[in-house]
Amino acid sequence: MSASPLLRIEHVYKAYTDHLVLQNVDLTVELHEVICLIGRSGCGKSTLLRCVNLLEEIQSGRILLEDREITGPNVDRDQIRQEVGMVFQSFNLFPHKTVMENITMAPIHVQKVPKRQARQEAEELLNRIGLPDRANEYPDRLSGGQQQRVAIARALALKPKLILLDEVTSSLDPETIGGVMELIRELRGSGMTMMMATHQMGFAREIADRVAFLDAGRIVEIGPPSQIFDNPKEVRTREFVSHALSAAADELEIAAPVSADRNGLGLTNPLLSALEEVE
Repeated sequence: MSASPLLRIEHVYKAYTDHLVLQNVDLTVELHEVICLIGRSGCGKSTLLRCVNLLEEIQSGRILLEDREITGPNVDRDQIRQEVGMVFQSFNLFPHKTVMENITMAPIHVQKVPKRQARQEAEELLNRIGLPDRANEYPDRLSGGQQQRVAIARALALKPKLILLDEVTSSLDPETIGGVMELIRELRGSGMTMMMATHQMGFAREIADRVAFLDAGRIVEIGPPSQIFDNPKEVRTREFVSHALSAAADELEIAAPVSADRNGLGLTNPLLSALEEVE
């Protein structure tokens, strides 16, 4: 890990009128590190990512990227967003633009990359995400998983130092989620620094270097996945993890009802068995 973190979040508070959303949040993200944010809906995960991307203003505290404060009054937000990419749950692709146009717009118009170079780099990204034949398609001709992969490619086109992933798999069906998860695995393997808000506990355990559990706008506990999921130190963390894994098991039970095993010695559910392996 680097001597100085890529990102530092220090004593950050964020409120909407009288509702405090983030309370005294402190977090560092090292170069090449993957941080997963977990917690119930409304706990502040997405808001924290939006604050890092400067889509939301903080009330106090500061955020630093490579030791530069990016929450000060004279910051070039457009420049910071080139260095900190963000991918949203709802894709946010331009519906009237083709896949190629969605990926090349920002490099051409913001970074002033020559069109030919931008197209070539976009073609390389489309190969990377497994959609080399979709360059001239419009978003509504793609599945949800394909649209999300294009959204990730669009963020990568700016060559960011950090990518923020906000519940990028939560709106996808089981048949399309796999391609997005595999792409995130590939990004991790390539050394991309990422912060990801997710409800996918098994994926968080697999992909993260550290997991941060948020509750009521605070980071209650942060540590390696083995700590958070196997031996959490805080009572509230234990309660959340137990409930989340139980809910996941219930969903799998509905999807694949229990049946007798081949030897007739007991009851089996292959999906539940897979969940137990993750746990």
